[in-house]
Amino acid sequence: MSSLHVNGQAREHAAEPDTPLLWVIREQLGLTGTKYGCGIAQCGACTVHIDGAPVRSCVLPVSAVQPSQKITTIEGLSPDGGHALQKAWVDNDVPQCGYCQSGMLMAAAALLKEKPKPTDADIDAAMTNICRCGTYNRVRAAIHQAATGVKAAGLDIIHVTRSV
Repeated sequence: MSSLHVNGQAREHAAEPDTPLLWVIREQLGLTGTKYGCGIAQCGACTVHIDGAPVRSCVLPVSAVQPSQKITTIEGLSPDGGHALQKAWVDNDVPQCGYCQSGMLMAAAALLKEKPKPTDADIDAAMTNICRCGTYNRVRAAIHQAATGVKAAGLDIIHVTRSV
């Protein structure tokens, strides 16, 4: 048995050393908010924090994480759902299908920790997660709201319609 420090608690697991951290989190610890997307660290659905830094957990072997390092998953971001980002996500209707949202929130939380008042350029540089629904304008608005506490009026969203 090995130990990880996840969401403020020491947690035991019996994974092989080369098992990706994502699978230990989901399958052995039962924390299913962190999602599997691409398996090659490109989409960001699997983003968690290790000692506050965003990490793509689908390619990180569990053996690369020391027992003293603090892992935070979406469940640990705010157990009661009261994080400013989570409120801003809802206020700005960010989620569509919702699959990428836990990874997006974790990346955004790391950004705000590093840069409490990010510019659009800061957000664009930090938010490399992929959203199949294309809610990037809403993500940006929600990050600004979480940073300032003020919801932006009138998002610039393009609506596409089909002609019949």
